[in-house]
Amino acid sequence: MSDTFATHLLNLTTGRTETVTDLTDDCAQFLARTAHGRDGLLNVFVPHATAGIAILETGAGSDEDLLAALGTLLPADDRWRHRHGSPGHGRDHVLPALVPPHATLPVIGGRLELGTWQSVCLVDTNVDNADRRVRLSFLG
Repeated sequence: MSDTFATHLLNLTTGRTETVTDLTDDCAQFLARTAHGRDGLLNVFVPHATAGIAILETGAGSDEDLLAALGTLLPADDRWRHRHGSPGHGRDHVLPALVPPHATLPVIGGRLELGTWQSVCLVDTNVDNADRRVRLSFLG
């Protein structure tokens, strides 16, 4: 593998409830192993049709606010044409149009360049699938 590109796969269990999972520490640990003080880009990608990556504040209620807003925009009811799984599961397949399955972030001096209150988060509203993979890729 090239010294300028590195990738790592995170395997997560999100549980059986809608969740926002903070990945910031995982990203920082990955960069500590791979960036070696270099500038570059970190791409975070979730290869699932029912999950997304968001940059937001966590721990002060914003994560719960995001889930509440998604519940308003994408209610778990029978309006969805995509009907397999639990009731309202079709809305999970619409989620990535609002919360994309990826984010690309600057890395400066080997460290993730985030604002004071920003975190990198996995957003998962799919209560039928608790197992998620997230690919971290550094290009430096």
